[in-house]
Amino acid sequence: MSKIALITGGTRGIGLGIAIELAKAGFDLAINGMRDETLVKPILDELANYGVQVEYFRGDVSKKDDRSKMIEAIFNRFGKINVLVNNAGIAPPERKDILEATEESFEYVLNVNLRGPYFLTQLVANRMIETKKQSDDEFFCIINVSSVSAIVASVNRGEYCISKAGIAMATKLWASRLGEFDIPVYEIQPGVIHTDMTVGIRQKYDLLFKNGLAIQKRWGTPSDVGKVAAAMAIGSMPYSTGQVVVVDGGMTIPRL
Repeated sequence: MSKIALITGGTRGIGLGIAIELAKAGFDLAINGMRDETLVKPILDELANYGVQVEYFRGDVSKKDDRSKMIEAIFNRFGKINVLVNNAGIAPPERKDILEATEESFEYVLNVNLRGPYFLTQLVANRMIETKKQSDDEFFCIINVSSVSAIVASVNRGEYCISKAGIAMATKLWASRLGEFDIPVYEIQPGVIHTDMTVGIRQKYDLLFKNGLAIQKRWGTPSDVGKVAAAMAIGSMPYSTGQVVVVDGGMTIPRL
């Protein structure tokens, strides 16, 4: 029986790392992104090389109409979604001290990083419940990708930290609500991950890692996050709903 995973922001960075690991695990993939399909076709072809079906669904998760159209299209194509990975996210257009940050930046970041996945989860969860009534032996779950910024303050990107802290609470809320339907909800908190989003800070963090920022003295990779997501998606953590897995090389462990 085929298993379907929807991964938002799945054509680059952490999202692509998750998509690769889920493809290796045999999931057919519904990949969401903002870029034109012609630009991401090589990536989609790469994923299809793992022997799974891959379809691209373009849309902005922060927009209600885009979310609704995307879910309708996915169900028309695949008939179900077994795993929702809420990964799409953005950094503030400019890093500004919270004494100077703008309301426009705050609204922009929270719409994409928090409002979008919150209401996308609502749409998908209701569909999962209906599908589960017809096929109770299938496994369904939701995976939220947040950040260690949910618990570590960065005063030059407060809106990002608040959006990720919101995702952390959303994980607990959805886990609580979906428990009666046996649909676990998980959270992954990545640390400093080597992606295109971190290009501008590589020199800074190369030095920080060298000087002991994390217990494991290296950057995290999208594959590191993807392997955790795959364990969740295949049902290897069935009794851990609402839990957080931190993928940061030990960076947030308090040390003396």
